[in-house]
Amino acid sequence: MNTDQKSLRWLIDKWLAPTPAMPVRLIRYGLAGSRQRRCVRVESLRPTGLLAIFFFQHDDGSWCVFPPATRGPVMHTYPRTE
Repeated sequence: MNTDQKSLRWLIDKWLAPTPAMPVRLIRYGLAGSRQRRCVRVESLRPTGLLAIFFFQHDDGSWCVFPPATRGPVMHTYPRTE
């Protein structure tokens, strides 16, 4: 995946299209979930009202509007050596 196209700045421009008349504000920055992944809340005041979107950072460093998938228990098998 090309993380340049999934940077937080790129996603904010894509989803909120900030302008001088409608700037965006980073409202909350923190850690989410049991694996303590980064998430941010970005807001923009629009003519139709307040628009707020959460962005989540994935393991590869990219940012998305959906949280990373949780990984469940994993069982491995190994070849038997004698």
